[in-house]
Amino acid sequence: MANSKLYKGSLVTIILKLLNESDKMYGYEITQKVKALTKGELKITEGALYPALHKLEAEGLLEVEVKKVDNRLRKYYKLTEKGNKETVSKLQELQEYIKTMQVLVNPKLIVE
Repeated sequence: MANSKLYKGSLVTIILKLLNESDKMYGYEITQKVKALTKGELKITEGALYPALHKLEAEGLLEVEVKKVDNRLRKYYKLTEKGNKETVSKLQELQEYIKTMQVLVNPKLIVE
Protein backbone atom coordinates (compact mmCIF):
# COMPACT_ATOMS: atom_id res chain seq x y z
CA MET A 1 0.00 0.00 0.00
CA ALA A 2 1.61 3.19 -1.16
CA ASN A 3 0.22 5.43 1.57
CA SER A 4 0.61 3.86 4.99
CA LYS A 5 -1.08 6.88 6.58
CA LEU A 6 -4.39 5.53 5.31
CA TYR A 7 -4.20 2.41 7.45
CA LYS A 8 -2.76 3.96 10.61
CA GLY A 9 -6.18 5.20 11.70
CA SER A 10 -7.45 1.64 11.35
CA LEU A 11 -4.61 -0.08 13.22
CA VAL A 12 -6.58 -0.56 16.45
CA THR A 13 -9.51 -2.01 14.51
CA ILE A 14 -7.17 -4.37 12.65
CA ILE A 15 -5.63 -5.59 15.91
CA LEU A 16 -9.01 -6.06 17.58
CA LYS A 17 -10.40 -7.93 14.57
CA LEU A 18 -7.45 -10.35 14.43
CA LEU A 19 -7.60 -11.02 18.16
CA ASN A 20 -11.36 -11.54 17.90
CA GLU A 21 -10.72 -14.31 15.36
CA SER A 22 -7.99 -15.98 17.46
CA ASP A 23 -7.82 -17.05 21.05
CA LYS A 24 -4.60 -15.12 21.55
CA MET A 25 -1.71 -13.80 19.49
CA TYR A 26 1.74 -12.35 20.07
CA GLY A 27 3.01 -9.18 18.40
CA TYR A 28 5.13 -10.67 15.64
CA GLU A 29 2.33 -13.10 14.85
CA ILE A 30 -0.04 -10.15 14.34
CA THR A 31 2.36 -8.44 11.93
CA GLN A 32 2.81 -11.63 9.92
CA LYS A 33 -0.93 -12.36 9.79
CA VAL A 34 -1.63 -8.88 8.40
CA LYS A 35 1.17 -9.26 5.87
CA ALA A 36 -0.16 -12.67 4.77
CA LEU A 37 -3.82 -11.60 4.58
CA THR A 38 -2.95 -8.54 2.47
CA LYS A 39 -0.38 -10.38 0.34
CA GLY A 40 2.32 -8.01 1.55
CA GLU A 41 0.38 -4.83 0.78
CA LEU A 42 0.07 -3.88 4.43
CA LYS A 43 3.05 -4.10 6.74
CA ILE A 44 2.62 -3.18 10.37
CA THR A 45 5.87 -2.12 12.00
CA GLU A 46 6.78 -2.93 15.58
CA GLY A 47 7.02 0.81 16.18
CA ALA A 48 3.33 1.17 15.38
CA LEU A 49 2.07 -2.15 16.76
CA TYR A 50 3.47 -2.25 20.29
CA PRO A 51 2.34 1.23 21.37
CA ALA A 52 -1.15 0.35 20.09
CA LEU A 53 -1.13 -2.96 22.00
CA HIS A 54 0.04 -1.22 25.19
CA LYS A 55 -2.68 1.42 24.82
CA LEU A 56 -5.36 -1.25 24.33
CA GLU A 57 -4.08 -3.08 27.39
CA ALA A 58 -4.13 0.11 29.47
CA GLU A 59 -7.72 0.73 28.36
CA GLY A 60 -8.72 -2.72 29.61
CA LEU A 61 -9.44 -4.09 26.13
CA LEU A 62 -6.63 -6.65 26.19
CA GLU A 63 -5.14 -8.94 28.76
CA VAL A 64 -1.58 -10.19 28.52
CA GLU A 65 -0.27 -13.66 29.20
CA VAL A 66 3.49 -14.18 29.33
CA LYS A 67 4.81 -17.61 28.34
CA LYS A 68 8.31 -18.96 28.05
CA VAL A 69 8.95 -20.15 24.48
CA ASP A 70 12.40 -21.40 23.45
CA ASN A 71 14.02 -19.82 26.53
CA ARG A 72 12.41 -16.46 25.73
CA LEU A 73 9.45 -14.71 27.26
CA ARG A 74 6.65 -14.09 24.80
CA LYS A 75 3.66 -11.84 25.46
CA TYR A 76 0.35 -13.13 24.18
CA TYR A 77 -2.51 -10.69 23.81
CA LYS A 78 -6.14 -11.68 24.26
CA LEU A 79 -9.37 -9.68 24.17
CA THR A 80 -11.21 -9.02 27.39
CA GLU A 81 -15.01 -8.91 27.47
CA LYS A 82 -14.76 -5.14 27.10
CA GLY A 83 -12.39 -5.70 24.16
CA ASN A 84 -14.92 -7.96 22.44
CA LYS A 85 -17.58 -5.25 22.73
CA GLU A 86 -15.16 -2.59 21.46
CA THR A 87 -14.29 -4.81 18.48
CA VAL A 88 -17.94 -4.87 17.39
CA SER A 89 -18.15 -1.10 17.77
CA LYS A 90 -14.89 -0.41 15.89
CA LEU A 91 -15.84 -2.73 13.03
CA GLN A 92 -19.21 -0.99 12.65
CA GLU A 93 -17.45 2.39 12.65
CA LEU A 94 -15.02 1.23 9.97
CA GLN A 95 -17.77 -0.24 7.80
CA GLU A 96 -19.71 3.04 7.98
CA TYR A 97 -16.56 4.98 7.11
CA ILE A 98 -15.86 2.74 4.10
CA LYS A 99 -19.46 3.11 2.95
CA THR A 100 -19.22 6.90 3.21
CA MET A 101 -15.93 6.94 1.32
CA GLN A 102 -17.48 4.79 -1.43
CA VAL A 103 -20.24 7.38 -1.83
CA LEU A 104 -17.64 10.12 -2.16
CA VAL A 105 -15.19 8.26 -4.40
CA ASN A 106 -17.61 6.51 -6.72
CA PRO A 107 -21.26 7.45 -6.13
CA LYS A 108 -22.43 5.64 -9.29
CA LEU A 109 -21.59 2.26 -7.75
CA ILE A 110 -23.76 2.75 -4.67
CA VAL A 111 -27.02 0.85 -4.70
CA GLU A 112 -29.55 1.84 -2.09
